[in-house]
Amino acid sequence: MMRLILAFLLLFATPLRAEIDITPVTSPGGLEAWLVEERSIPFVAIDLIFEGGATLDADESLGAVAFMTALLNEGAGALDAQGFAIRAEELAARISFDSGRDTVSVSVQFLTETAEETIALLNSALTQPRFDEDAVERVRAQLIASLRRDALDPNTIASRAFAEAAYPGHPYARPSEGTPESIAAITRDDLRSAHRAAIARDRVHIGVAGDIDAATLGPLLDALFEDVPENTATLPERASFAAESGVTQVPFDGPQSVIAFGHRGIPRDDPDFLTAFVVNEIVGGGRFGTRLMRELREKRGLTYGVGAFLASGLLGESYQGRLSASNADAAEVIALIRAEWEKLVAGGVTTDELNRIQTYLTGAYPLRFDGNGAIAGIMASMQFQGFGIDYVNIRNDKIEAVTLEEANEIARRLYRPDSLRFIIVGQPEGIN
Repeated sequence: MMRLILAFLLLFATPLRAEIDITPVTSPGGLEAWLVEERSIPFVAIDLIFEGGATLDADESLGAVAFMTALLNEGAGALDAQGFAIRAEELAARISFDSGRDTVSVSVQFLTETAEETIALLNSALTQPRFDEDAVERVRAQLIASLRRDALDPNTIASRAFAEAAYPGHPYARPSEGTPESIAAITRDDLRSAHRAAIARDRVHIGVAGDIDAATLGPLLDALFEDVPENTATLPERASFAAESGVTQVPFDGPQSVIAFGHRGIPRDDPDFLTAFVVNEIVGGGRFGTRLMRELREKRGLTYGVGAFLASGLLGESYQGRLSASNADAAEVIALIRAEWEKLVAGGVTTDELNRIQTYLTGAYPLRFDGNGAIAGIMASMQFQGFGIDYVNIRNDKIEAVTLEEANEIARRLYRPDSLRFIIVGQPEGIN
């Protein structure tokens, strides 16, 4: 019954609005958060993003941060895995953990009346994970099975090969989840070391939305981070994009090839980043009507879908794209992508293309704010990406202010047809 109540509250929390009123909050203990109050329903969502993620893995224990994160709800303090799950169920609380190349993220959603108890439960996971042997071995087996499936997935193979070409010698070149061999060798001491490195109060970004005010939130955050240590690990140096132009083939049996492509990107703190985002949505936004979809699918039927994106991470940036095509069409696909890059640099985008994408982007943006959980996550992500607290309310104005001249200037600067690197996983025909 409590789960049904929480599901109802999630569905109807925080109606869509033109502007989001964000309040900066500093707890008595010095923690900083962004808060959106929504008092109509007794429900609160908190999202945490810890900087670091898999980049903090030691070379001898690849995947340790991902392994550790998967165990944070498998028992903490006095509660084993089953006890932790039962307690969360009693509180009608949703607690989830995730990790990636640059981050460990935590999401918690709870009823206002169970705030203190839920925060105490989450604090125990952040500060007293048990890493019980039975839970460790069960999760280890799950991770190894998943990694073995990934080793047979051409999309995963392409992504890893691109990362190895782009960032040789940097943690970005390593698989964030580790390998079957590295996961098999990770010890409980490795997991404790990964926990100490990844969960640090001075590398966290906090977003909160729901039925809570600033005065109440401050002490609650201090309770959540009680005994969470300050930074204990140093982030790696920034990564330099090193992949040169050309084609790398990775043999893989099957009728299709997965093609990953890209070159150097643009950092998030670049003044022209938003303009680059707008231009990419015209070129490779992954929807019908983009240049790549029009040329590769709509006109020629060479692929079911193609998309490109600005992969701007904490420590480095690239511009990447992905698609699948038949082995017989791989050479034509590569030639067409290069041609599109050349046309963009030479002729830029059109006024009609810019107007249409501005209308789409400004209209779709408010739909992201469809509940307290989504809003809390967006606010934590905004802080992680270095955006100002007013970004959500001025973002559409900035999109609409992009001029044709600015768009074409960034197109000439960002797109590098002579620098494109292609990774082909398959048995492509006609490729030298």
